[in-house]
Amino acid sequence: MTTWEIRLQHVGNFLVGGTGLIYGWFRYFGNAEDPFSKVGHPWEPGSRDAHILFAPLLVFAVGVIWQTHVWPKYQKSRSRRRKTGIMLGTALLPMVGSGYLLQISVEEFWRIVWVVIHLTVSGIWMLGYGIHLLTPKRDR
Repeated sequence: MTTWEIRLQHVGNFLVGGTGLIYGWFRYFGNAEDPFSKVGHPWEPGSRDAHILFAPLLVFAVGVIWQTHVWPKYQKSRSRRRKTGIMLGTALLPMVGSGYLLQISVEEFWRIVWVVIHLTVSGIWMLGYGIHLLTPKRDR
């Protein structure tokens, strides 16, 4: 991977993961100033919008490294980071799909389903990404 690709991946993960955590905090733990408001915190809508705005950057970043990093590393079975890489690759589609479906769902039941899936898989993604970065590369 080139330095540009690595930085793009880090920036995409930081922006999407960070705004997702901030939005989740405001949404589920924020104290509403107005007791009749559905918004948990005044910054909740802005953090949600930022999360949705940055999400395509992460998808693009993964697409950029797919052919030069993900697929070649998947084909080699000797990499120490292979397990976390497979975990990331497996989590990508449900994370992106549930985020999209969450935006277009109208019925409350399906919104809850997509929220649970999105939060679970996004947590797996962030954990896997952190472990993937912290696992030392195999000595050559």
